[in-house]
Amino acid sequence: MAIVTLGPTVLDCPDPLALATFYATLLDGKVDRDEDDNEWVEVQVAGGPPLAFQRSEGYRPPSWPSTENGQQFHLDFSVPRDRWDEAERQVLELGATKLEGDGGTRNWRVYADPVGHPFCLCAH
Repeated sequence: MAIVTLGPTVLDCPDPLALATFYATLLDGKVDRDEDDNEWVEVQVAGGPPLAFQRSEGYRPPSWPSTENGQQFHLDFSVPRDRWDEAERQVLELGATKLEGDGGTRNWRVYADPVGHPFCLCAH
């Protein structure tokens, strides 16, 4: 038996609702927030624990791939190979920035969300 269960993964950011909206659109999730709380917002995702976003005054984005103000962690998102280019177009339209392509040799591409957290689209 597990000692614990996995709760939300929490990302610091300057605007929790804006970043939650980005990820809710990306994951077809549902934004869940207390209307009176601008400090914490969650995205409920089918089949998994929520993603949560908390306001962090003085937030500084990771500097990928540098180790100065390093990424600390990143999220991987699986995409069917035949939808990979379409998924890339959509995340860029939502406000992501492409940090590194696959060069035709790997099964992942690296992006940053609108406030700089790295994430990967991984083809499967």
